[in-house]
Amino acid sequence: MTGYLADVLSISLMIEVSLFDNKALGRSIITAFMLLLVLILLIVVIRSMLALVEDLWVSYIIPKPFYTHLYFVKKRLSEDQLYILENQFVFYQKLQPKKKLYFEHRVANFIRHHQFEGRSGVYINNQHKVLIASTAVMLTFGYRNYRFKSLKTFVIYPDVFQSTSSHAFHKGEFNPAYKTVAFSWKDFLEGYAIENDNFNLGIHELVHVLHFDFQKRKNNAIGATLFVRYYDKIKHKMQSSTEYRQNIKASKLLRNYAFLNSFEFISVLIETFFESPKELKSNFPDLYGNVKKMLNYNDNLD
Repeated sequence: MTGYLADVLSISLMIEVSLFDNKALGRSIITAFMLLLVLILLIVVIRSMLALVEDLWVSYIIPKPFYTHLYFVKKRLSEDQLYILENQFVFYQKLQPKKKLYFEHRVANFIRHHQFEGRSGVYINNQHKVLIASTAVMLTFGYRNYRFKSLKTFVIYPDVFQSTSSHAFHKGEFNPAYKTVAFSWKDFLEGYAIENDNFNLGIHELVHVLHFDFQKRKNNAIGATLFVRYYDKIKHKMQSSTEYRQNIKASKLLRNYAFLNSFEFISVLIETFFESPKELKSNFPDLYGNVKKMLNYNDNLD
């Protein structure tokens, strides 16, 4: 009987200890969970405060973001893709070694997050992906946020194609409803074959995408702030001075298509900025300076 009571007391003691351990474990889990929530909330608050401070800094003090490139793990291209980038994209060739790694990371990431589709006998290969992605990354290399929110798919035709929406024939087209840009590959390549004719189909159509993205009211990215601010300055100067507008038109530096409307003007202007920076800076230094600030470019393109 005494042995039985001892067993019962031993079991009771074990249960009490077990319950105590479970309660202690439960309290530890709850404490850890609460600390995690506080940490997440603290991070969110700090990020929001930094975003607000940076926005005020860019808007009222110095029009440059606090930082542009910060990557914990840099993505790499395949050997074939890197060969194309190194041998067929002049902008990349001129970058410093550190920035080449940044550029490669962005190109790899851009390719990963976008679809590429061929039409009329075009079979998508690495050249299509790398050159298109590199064009997009070149345009946004001065921005921290380099992804295009209004773009998912690139459709590649061998030559001039008939638009599915307007039924007109185009070399390139941006369709925001379908988040799609279509290119004539022949004309896309010609845009890079002649580097100083101020016509680059890839740049032209992707500027339309940027313009569309950055004009959205809910876009509070620093890149959007810079783009809109200096685009407004350019428009104001063009609209307020007939002489200034006529001088730009008479210079023939920007082809006549630029003066069709404000959307085409900014696309042609940025094409010229990349293809004839010396001429643009020499003839219209204020225009050149506004585009450089608009794109947050630190590299010496001229």
